[in-house]
Order: sequence, then C-alpha cells, then structure tokens
Amino acid sequence: MTHSRALSRFAPLPPLTALSAPTLSWNEAAPHSDAFGDVYFSREDGRAETEHVFLNANRLPERFTAWPTGRPFVVGETGFGTGLNMLCAWTCFEAHAAPGARLHLVSTEKFPLPREALARALGAWPSLSREATRLLALWPEAVSGIHRLQLTDRVTLDLHFGDTTERLGALDGQVDAWFLDGFAPSKNPQMWSPELFAAMAARSRPGATFATFTCAGIVKRGLKAAGFAWRKVPGFGRKREMLAGEILIPPEDDRRAATPWFTPPPARTAKRALVIGAGIAGASVAQALARRGIEVEVIERDAPGAGGSGNRQGALYVKLAAETNDQSRVYLAGLLYSQRWLNDLAPEKGLWSPCGVHQRALDAKEQRRQQRFIEHHPLPTAVVAPGNGELHYPQAGWVRPKALCDHLLDTPGIRLIHGTAVALDRANDGWRVMLEGGRVHEADHVIIASAHLANGFAQTQTLPLQPVRGQISEVGLPSGVKGPDAVICAGGYVAPALEGVLTFGASFIPNVTDLAVSQNEHQGNIEELKQMLPELVAELDAKEALAQLGGRVAIRAASPDKTPYAGPVPDAEAWKKAYAVLSKDATRIPTQAGAHHAGLWITAAHGSRGLASAPLCAEVIASRLCDEPMPLEGALIDHLHPGRRLISALKRAQ
Repeated sequence: MTHSRALSRFAPLPPLTALSAPTLSWNEAAPHSDAFGDVYFSREDGRAETEHVFLNANRLPERFTAWPTGRPFVVGETGFGTGLNMLCAWTCFEAHAAPGARLHLVSTEKFPLPREALARALGAWPSLSREATRLLALWPEAVSGIHRLQLTDRVTLDLHFGDTTERLGALDGQVDAWFLDGFAPSKNPQMWSPELFAAMAARSRPGATFATFTCAGIVKRGLKAAGFAWRKVPGFGRKREMLAGEILIPPEDDRRAATPWFTPPPARTAKRALVIGAGIAGASVAQALARRGIEVEVIERDAPGAGGSGNRQGALYVKLAAETNDQSRVYLAGLLYSQRWLNDLAPEKGLWSPCGVHQRALDAKEQRRQQRFIEHHPLPTAVVAPGNGELHYPQAGWVRPKALCDHLLDTPGIRLIHGTAVALDRANDGWRVMLEGGRVHEADHVIIASAHLANGFAQTQTLPLQPVRGQISEVGLPSGVKGPDAVICAGGYVAPALEGVLTFGASFIPNVTDLAVSQNEHQGNIEELKQMLPELVAELDAKEALAQLGGRVAIRAASPDKTPYAGPVPDAEAWKKAYAVLSKDATRIPTQAGAHHAGLWITAAHGSRGLASAPLCAEVIASRLCDEPMPLEGALIDHLHPGRRLISALKRAQ
C-alpha cells in the first residue's frame, strides 16, 4: 500500500456571510449589471437565445427524451443570474423526458438578485410564469453556501451562492451538461480562469458537454487545457459564432487524497429501501426516497413519533458557534433547508409555525458569546439578527413533530410496518432484516434511523452513541394568562401555547433511559422557564397552574462531537486494518478507499436539534444513494460521515 504526503483535499470553506446584491439599472424588464457593464439576457429575445446557446448546443431535447429513470440528468451552470437558463432547462425537461426521469440543476451565483428584482426580471417571460412563481416562492436568503430547492418531485435546483470557482471546488457531484454562462470574458475576466475550467473538468461525467455564447481566446485555451474538445458553431442573432464541445475522459478528482476513507461507496441500483425507525429522522429519509420513486418500507417498534419526535411541540432552532466551524455550517444549512421544506410540505395542515425564535443571553458569558457571533457572522437579518440581550431568528419557530411524522409517512410509496428489527444480514445484492417473531424483510438498501438504538446491530456497534433523557413539561394556560408569541430559548425552551397548552423544557440527562416522569425534572424545567420568562411564571404561580403539570419523557441520541451521523455505514474492521498506520503516524495517509457495508446507511445522533438537521441529512443520504450532487459542500459531507470517529480514534492511537 502506498502513502501520499502531498495531499489534495476539499478546500477550506470561506466565512459564512451575506452576499452582496448586484447594482442594477433597467431597460423595462431587462436588468443590466452596473458593476460588470453587461446585460443579464438579450433584450431582443433572451429565451430564444437561451434555447439556442445552452439547450440546443448541449442537445438537451434529444438527451432528455432518451434519459432513463434512475439517477437524474445533471446540468451545471456558471452564473445563475435571473434564472432564465435554468427555468428553460426545466421546461425543456418536462416537454421531452419520460415520466419517471429526473433533472438536477446546479448553479453558482456570487451576487444573487433580491427576490423583488428577480420577479421583475422574470416578468419579461409570461410563458415561464408558472416556473418563475415556484422559484420565487422558494428563493433563499443571500447566505453563502448551498441552498437546495425542490422545484417539483422530479426537478431539483441547488443554488451554490459564492464565487463560482470556489463553489465548483467544493461541489460533491458530477455534471452531464454545462451552461458556461456569466458576463462576457472582457467584462468579467476573474471568472473565466484556468481554475474554473479545471474545476468544471473535474466535476464532469465522461462525455459531459458544454456550451457557451463566447468564442474568446481565453475561453478556448482554458477549455482545451482542462481537457475539453471545443468547436465553433453558429451563434445567436447578431453573434456569428459560439462554442460547444465535450470532455470524453475527465481528469480524476484527487480531492479524496487526504481523506480516502470518506470515498463514497459505488452507486448501486435502488428500487426498494427499508428504513428502521419512524421518528423525524426515519420519516424524513423515507419521504426523500419515496419522492425519488423508490419503494420504501418503514419498520417501527412502537408508533410514528413515539420517541423523541413525539412531543406536542418541538423547537426548530440552532445554537451556532461564535467562531464558524463545520458543525455550525451544517446546522445553519439545515435550519434554512427545514424552513423551506416545512413551508412547502402542507401549509394548510398547520404542521409548524414560523413565529420566530429568540435565543436569550441570560448571563454575561453568553452575552459576550453572542456578540462574538454577530461580529464573525454578517448574515442577513432575515436569518439572524441581534436584539436586546438575544439573537433573533425571525423565520424559525416550532413544529408539531408527531403530526409531521404522520404526514411524511403518508407519502405515496411508503408502507409502515409494526415490528422490532433485531438483526441485519446480507441477502443476494441487498439486505435481509430480521424482526422479532421471525419475520424477515428484504430490500436493496437499509437506512437505520432508530436514535440511541441505532448502534444495536453488528454492523453499527462501533459507532459511539450516547442516550440522553429529556423531559418536557406541559401546563394548561389559565384564563387571562398569555404565553409567549415566539419560541424562547436559553438553557431550555418554551413555545407559544398550542390548543391552550404551554410546552416547556427540556431536561438533559446523559446516559439515562428511564421513561418515568420526574417531579424533580418538572421543577428544573420551571426554574429554566423562570429565568427566561419570570413574569409568566409569576402569573402561573398566582393561578396555582404549575401544581398541575403534565409531562413526557423521551430518549434522544447524541454523538461524542454533537454532530449527527448521516451517510454510509463503514466496515469498521476493514477500516482498522487499512488505516492502522494512522496510529503510528497520522501524516501517512494510505491510498486505499474506505470499505463500507454496501447499501447500509445511518441517520442518527440528531439530539435536541433534529428538526434542523434530520431533513437535510435525509437529503444527504438520498442524494448519495441515488448518485446525485450533494446538498452540502464536500467538506461538510465528510464532517457528517459515520466513520469519522473511527479515524479520530485511530489517530489518537485508541
């Protein structure tokens, strides 16, 4: 086995920040960039130009017609702009693709248009009003990173906000056709760099095509150097020529050299999947797979939402580190994704309330921490804003977890089975799941989502999981007593009253799995509530309401580093042998890719913030399982990998 010392890896991610909006001038509905001195689309006929330059030159109508079911066709774009190209690709796909086929759009943008400007620009195309309305409904805040938008059950758009070359360097996924767009090379030479073309080549599938409106020499030289073959083809309108071409054999992506253990397992056919656990983690991954056309069985020991997902209300919140780290990046991305996801699921069913979350600083230490956070994270105030001794997340709120689980499991293609999974075994090219009582179920893939019980199988027993007992308290609000209008968080949380009942808590007791309601923990929850809302507790005391508390206990699961596990299950014994050298010298990196239990996945250790992490982790698993671009940057996918603790233990010579 050879070892590598000059190691390539996923580049460090830039700071989390709000991106600047472009300065625009307008010719009716056509925007013009003042900074780059160029138009976003042709004032003559921008849609016809898009169809000629990007759709037809990439042969998309004929390729969509022939595209099979299975993994989606992936279009990559350098420069989202007004979204015209992506919306045209979407309509072309719907016009030509078979019913079971799927499309995945990936587009970068350094200067996202505000929603109002985007609406004005897309108003120039009444024929795209349906698609534009959908895009505008999902349009994210201008936060650096990846924003996944589910345009339809068959069409996904990943917006990568930030510098194009930087974004492609962080992309974990491969592209079938490129829209090489952006302002003209003479006006935006920084984007049209050798690094951009190299990143495009490394993120291409064999035979990937490209098309671009320009014939500039810098573009032809850059494409050729990166391995693309180009040719001149007729341009659009007054532009006589443009470029199109392909890359037959892309260069090897060497970013795994520093972390070969995280190399994804080879893609496998996915027709049937089995999920163990019907809480938020299991229900969200079941829905993500069913939406992709996979038949899903969900095995649940008790009932959907019977564990930590069964409380009357749960807070959709995060607590981000003062200095940006990978865990905070994951949780912020998860929070923003959950907000879009919940808004889109079933608005009429009242599954959640975006009432806002106030994260109180109850002492000087927390006040200093929050101040450092604001100094280090210039995020949009619509995401998080400083307040008077608190941080305010205006679009977060509370969720009805049990109702959410029931709704997700009602997705067509999902079947709920009552039973307890006791063992897993390989079967043909898939898995056999043994239940108590002798029943056996088989599937191509198995996803373990059973919280603190998730490491109870032979294949997962090396994954460290800590059970954490949590008790919430409930009190009926007496007449004349008004609870908070938003979620309040500090040591615990309290949500606005639901159906006249105030929910608050929760206790946090590691390594205890007893489910009996405790009066001591009720009292602890009352003390936490008193710190957050002393006037409310005084009112409740005056009405003697706190003498009649209800409550519920659930066991959550946490990992040692408090980051969830989401991804393929590693073959622990194979890893210990392949990477034993790390115990002696952590700088000697073997080249061998990590072995995994093929078709076995886990989503667990979501702790008390599962509403902000589990839905996005479901997309992480579904995307990898279905061979799609990932919804997080490569470094963050590695941060979630279930094998990370094995590697850290080896490096500590444990």
